[in-house]
Amino acid sequence: MVSHPYHTPRLRDHVARLSPLVFLALGGCGMQVLEPAGDVATQQADILMISTGLMLLIIIPVMVLTALFAWRYRASNRAVEHRPDWDHSTGLELIIWAAPLLIIIALGAITWISTHTLDPYRRLSRIAPGKAVGAADKPLVVQVVALDWKWLFIYPEQGVATVNQLVLPINREVRFRISASSVMNSFYIPALAGQIYAMPGMETKLHAVLNRTGKFEGFSANYSGAGFSGMRFSVAGVDDAGFARWAAGTRTGGGLLDAKAYRAVVRPSENVPARRWSSVQPGLFDRIVEMCVEPGMQCMSETMQHDMKGKMGGTMGHALPAPTNNTGNRKPGEKEGALLRDSEDLGKSPRPPSPPGTPIDPQSTKPVQR
Repeated sequence: MVSHPYHTPRLRDHVARLSPLVFLALGGCGMQVLEPAGDVATQQADILMISTGLMLLIIIPVMVLTALFAWRYRASNRAVEHRPDWDHSTGLELIIWAAPLLIIIALGAITWISTHTLDPYRRLSRIAPGKAVGAADKPLVVQVVALDWKWLFIYPEQGVATVNQLVLPINREVRFRISASSVMNSFYIPALAGQIYAMPGMETKLHAVLNRTGKFEGFSANYSGAGFSGMRFSVAGVDDAGFARWAAGTRTGGGLLDAKAYRAVVRPSENVPARRWSSVQPGLFDRIVEMCVEPGMQCMSETMQHDMKGKMGGTMGHALPAPTNNTGNRKPGEKEGALLRDSEDLGKSPRPPSPPGTPIDPQSTKPVQR
């Protein structure tokens, strides 16, 4: 076990010592999941171990009793009493129903509390056990874009960008803004926090923190095509001075990441080595999210504003042509449907017929309300 300044004995440590089978069952998850380097992932590991321990309270006795009953009541054992008419035991049924119910209640309470406490959109309340986040502490913003098949990281405050290389200062809250260029993906650093999806045309968020220096790995946890297996990136945890040196060194050379450079790097490629840019065009990430990096593309927010202006009868100077009647698309004798009418005519369709047997008010010709 690797110790760090904020490591304290936890329940998951005791469960791990008492239940070595848990490690065998979770061996495929890797030690970064069970011994992470960040406080958020550590709390998630605690929940994983506690939940596993609670479920083992049912699983282990059931497995043991199954083997015991099969042996004790085997056909060749004449020493035990067989009761073919036995069908009820109040004490046994209380145990059978009460124990799982209590475990479900406990798991539900843990899930409810942890879901709100570790909400990835929510700012951290602490960066380590007993070390709260100060009101004046500003999180480091990292913009993440899942490409085919690589990861783009933009540091807007530092004005630099990288591909497949993520450097984070330790003991500082990090706010990830995550999106994708084409298909849905999943951003996952086991040592830092749980996975969160990256989707084109949308932005998701993740707040996390690293508590110790070292080299870690991140990858895509959602299949996204032919180059998915090589969609991995390195994660380095450094102190504040090391992060400042890295940012300054990155700004010394590497070129500008603008819309033109982005259109080049977004092309599908596999097993891409780390790459850096010394400067970034302002607002590039927002244009990626808005899906308007390509020349002539209208941003989604502009499209929505245009639609809203159209509904309110206004224009934005580049409005689409006004809707026409499209009567030429109708077949001979075909009635005019709602989709073929002008907007001002919508809502003027005749009243639908009343159900058979509905009494009619002779003065208003409306169905009588009962």
